[in-house]
Amino acid sequence: MTGPTARELLHPRHWPRWIASSLGTRIVVLFLGLLLLVQAASFLAIRASIDRNARAAINDELLVGERVLTRVLDQNAQKLAEGASLLAADYGFRAAVSSNDADTIASVLANHGERIGATVTALLDTEFRLRAAAQPGLQELLPVTQRLAARALASKRASEIVVLGHRPFQLVMVPMRAPVVVGWVLMGFPIDQRLVDDMHALSSLQVSLQVRSDASSTWTTAVSTLPLATRGQLEKQAALTLEQVNGGHPAANSAAGSVTLALTLLDNEYSGRTVMLAEHDGAAVSALLLRSVDDAVAPYRQLQLGLAALTLVGVLVFGIGSVLTARHVTTPLRRLATAAERLGAGDYSTPLRGLDRSDELGDVARAFERMRESIGEQQDEILKLAYWDPLTALPNRLQFRNAVRDAIVAAGKNGRTVSVIMLDLDRFKHVNDVLGYRFGDLLLRSVAERLTQQAVRGGDLVARLGGDEFAVLLAGLDPANDVALTRTVAKRINQAFDAALKLEDQTVDISASLGLANWPLHAGDADVLLSRAEVAMYTAKRQHDGPMVYDAALDAASSQTLSLLSELRHAVDHDELRLYLQPKLALGNARVVGAEALVRWQHPRRGLVPPMEFIPFAEQTGFIRVLTLWVFEQTAQLWKRLHDGGQTLTISINLSTRDLLDPELPQKFDALLVRHSVPAEAFCLEITESAIMDDPQRAQATLDKLSALGFRLSIDDFGTGYSSLAYLKRLPVDELKIDKSFVLNMEKDLDDARIVRSTIDLAHGLGLTVVAEGVENAQVWELLRELACDEAQGFHMGRPMPAAEFARWSTGWSARQAMTIATGKGPDVPITLH
Repeated sequence: MTGPTARELLHPRHWPRWIASSLGTRIVVLFLGLLLLVQAASFLAIRASIDRNARAAINDELLVGERVLTRVLDQNAQKLAEGASLLAADYGFRAAVSSNDADTIASVLANHGERIGATVTALLDTEFRLRAAAQPGLQELLPVTQRLAARALASKRASEIVVLGHRPFQLVMVPMRAPVVVGWVLMGFPIDQRLVDDMHALSSLQVSLQVRSDASSTWTTAVSTLPLATRGQLEKQAALTLEQVNGGHPAANSAAGSVTLALTLLDNEYSGRTVMLAEHDGAAVSALLLRSVDDAVAPYRQLQLGLAALTLVGVLVFGIGSVLTARHVTTPLRRLATAAERLGAGDYSTPLRGLDRSDELGDVARAFERMRESIGEQQDEILKLAYWDPLTALPNRLQFRNAVRDAIVAAGKNGRTVSVIMLDLDRFKHVNDVLGYRFGDLLLRSVAERLTQQAVRGGDLVARLGGDEFAVLLAGLDPANDVALTRTVAKRINQAFDAALKLEDQTVDISASLGLANWPLHAGDADVLLSRAEVAMYTAKRQHDGPMVYDAALDAASSQTLSLLSELRHAVDHDELRLYLQPKLALGNARVVGAEALVRWQHPRRGLVPPMEFIPFAEQTGFIRVLTLWVFEQTAQLWKRLHDGGQTLTISINLSTRDLLDPELPQKFDALLVRHSVPAEAFCLEITESAIMDDPQRAQATLDKLSALGFRLSIDDFGTGYSSLAYLKRLPVDELKIDKSFVLNMEKDLDDARIVRSTIDLAHGLGLTVVAEGVENAQVWELLRELACDEAQGFHMGRPMPAAEFARWSTGWSARQAMTIATGKGPDVPITLH
């Protein structure tokens, strides 16, 4: 997984809660953040410029230092040469040389050398052999004299820097004439600490002389102005640089060769320059000129301190200004928020203050006022949408059900009967898939027109129940021929679909499956009558044998099941259903963040009926839609009570396949939200994978509308279906709920644990919250928390409980968790409470 991008990090959801919860705080933080960002950029730019300029100045100093060093060595050589020439011209010395007085020659060489500071003085014959010397052991100079001789014969004098006894020396050779050349005077002095100290005083550069006796020897420091503690590091780094300069060959560079380098000595950075002073037969002398970068940058530190002080002053000024700006913006926003709460609570009479502002906030306030004035009109429109189908302009399911009830009441008084014809289009999904939803809408309007034409009696009513389901009410029928008349109308409707529908430039052949049911022959009330007509319709769809009249044998269930729908209707009307809640906890801190709403049936004779005995039947007959609306309305009332009591939760409600394919479901939910003044964000609607994949396009259309209203959407029992991930990622879902079959034994079954881990990673990669159901022990809780699962649900934390007990349980749970955190006693993990 990759982390979030820079753009994502700027979103308020990634900010700390104390910042994200306040617009004024965000304004202040934004202003100060921008200032600090600009100042940091300026600081970095100035620092880079200082560093660049300092290094350029250091490079110039090193070039000057190299020239100064060369000039000093040249002056020393000239001074030494003048002293040697003076000695060669001395009459007494020439006389001693002529008389071959060895003692006098040696004495004169020593005295003269001492006067001019030379530590090497010798007399060579005309063949450049050592004739006399003031110091012993000068035989090693013979190779050097051969090189000097070649240059001395050409220029009458020669000088050279050499290595003697691991020390650098500067030698000069001049001829002695009487009047012809009778010998050569050789004089030299060591390049010692005095020279490098003088260089350091002149140029502020650190100077080190590196020598190498032969090609196989290592470079060593002869003299240096650096501390002794740096010698080891200096020799290692300088030797590596000098070898790179020479390319591994002693004679690769001339004596005048030089190169820049960078060294780090005792955590101090230096820029340097090597100057090769001499190199012959593997022996070499190199001068290393160094300048401390830290010392060069030090004068600019005051500028940086001044910039830091300026930044602090700017932060103070910007902080005061941003606080004032935030107050100017947030005060009217709070007033608008209060007005919005009044509107949400149903108060449309209180006018809004602050309409006299001329800025954008004033525009928002005036827009709120217009909204307040128009909400009343919108309520009327909502009620209209609640009873009429907006696509076909026919009555919807709710109005049709009320009409059937009224017709039954009237028929009971007049000794008449009532019949219902229910119709479902065949291959309508295929038409939608091939020709698109727009064409499907045109087809539904055309079907509505044909059905209306077939309802020739004044009391007949045609309605669209949802999707591609229609119904016809035949009221006030004569008991003597009511079934026959109903069959006749159904056949006429069926025959009406024999003619192809011509829409735009398309001709569509479409058929319908019809089911018939009669009151009081087949049902005792309106809901059972509608259910029996629907059972007959689905039988007709399976058998493809024309309109089908309801018969008890058509129901696949037993006689007990035949009465179940009637009893369910009775249960809804007589308050036999019970709302249960099972808590959902955040794995990170064990807080109660939500609950799943469940329905239980408290039968007066059977007791508490298990959900599996009536939910599948309700799904089959379509009564599940009534149960869903009952659960939603009860949950809305409960959420309102909990919210008024200080508890804010997200309550999950399960939607069935029939719910999901009902295009009027979003409108019904929205009407209930308005009625109970509850926000859509208070609910999470759970849909199974199979419900979505039955008709993905219709399902997505319904889910898009629900999401637009503000509902959170969750995929329930994820992993047990065969859904396409390519399609799921386009759905507007917010949550994945891992099926309990993978969670129950994940601490024992490695495969289940891997499935749970991969599902969590997949969901987080798509930006979804993950809920694990079926958590029944502490080990599974800990595993899920380690896998970064967001929420958990299961018997380990709490079983489903009556809604009346949930508030007390939640308060007790929160108190126990708070005590655990405050005292530090006991693990901060759930304990079984059932």
